[in-house]
Amino acid sequence: MIKEYLLQNWPLLLVLAAFAIALSITVFLDKKTIRRMYILIVGVFLLSIVVFTEFEYAAHSPDRMLLRGILMAIRYSATPFIISQIIFTLVKRQTWYIFIPAIILTAVDFASIFTGIVFRVEEDGSFTRGVLGYLPFIVAGVYCAALVFLLVMRSNKTWMEIIPISFLSFALFADLVLPFVFKGDFSKIFCSTIGIALFAYYVFEILQQTKKDSLTGLLNRHAYHADICENPEEITALVSIDMNGLKDLNDTQGHAAGDEALVTLALCFHRALRSRQFCYRVGGDEFIILCRKTLQDELTELIRRIENNVGKTEYNCAVGFSYCDDGSKSVDDMLRESDMMMYAVKDRYYKELGKDRR
Repeated sequence: MIKEYLLQNWPLLLVLAAFAIALSITVFLDKKTIRRMYILIVGVFLLSIVVFTEFEYAAHSPDRMLLRGILMAIRYSATPFIISQIIFTLVKRQTWYIFIPAIILTAVDFASIFTGIVFRVEEDGSFTRGVLGYLPFIVAGVYCAALVFLLVMRSNKTWMEIIPISFLSFALFADLVLPFVFKGDFSKIFCSTIGIALFAYYVFEILQQTKKDSLTGLLNRHAYHADICENPEEITALVSIDMNGLKDLNDTQGHAAGDEALVTLALCFHRALRSRQFCYRVGGDEFIILCRKTLQDELTELIRRIENNVGKTEYNCAVGFSYCDDGSKSVDDMLRESDMMMYAVKDRYYKELGKDRR
């Protein structure tokens, strides 16, 4: 039986082993994210054992009806749990509440062993769907849709991020649809599909780290300098943003509090962006928003959204901007102009507080 398992799942085991090794040597991810990814690896590995045992051992003997029922309940419950764990791992600031629908589904699935509400194992070893027979697929589908939505929302809307998100979502949705096409045969590649999709997405994520700020998830200084050289004639506005009081916050509450402030502000800026607007963290507390083919009214609305979002937090920042739609100013000129406005706002803020600017 072990030989058959290894032959059927050898590609998956190699991918999971490579995934685990890559995580052990990466310097781009924080320890919490790495731990959660290890949980995903273990979960997919255990699911492969469950799937193999169900289809290659329990499904062929009427004497193992109860065992197959238990294994089916685990398999139906596992996919939503894996996808919710992906959300918990990849999307910042997710709480354990994301697992509640998966926990409820697990209770329903295990109750089905005795009630047949989701599935029923017949005496000949076959199974039939109950009145809630498609519930596990619906819950998993909702989780997939939520995952795609959250990943797209937290992304910088660049192709280098949209493509891996599309790949991951395609693989996960395929795992929900193809079982209806290939029936039990799909079980042989079910877990491999998940494992390969996760590892491929991880590789894409690591490749993106050269252009992303590891703390905030925004584009970084390197990406900014690369992007302003690409079709500079399309750049109609720049927004300079600098947090007020970061040094004081670091000195009094520690750098962890300062990091939390930067992450919170970055989220405020990101949520304010619209099409063809990109935010970069170019320094410790310095941010730039680059706008392509943005009208002046759209720039005004962008700044208003930023101020409204920041106003809902305990933090404060200075904002400056420069607009030019006729090509008369270079990007460097626009940056100098927006920086001057931003520093004037910053000086005024500290003077009103009666503090030295820091």
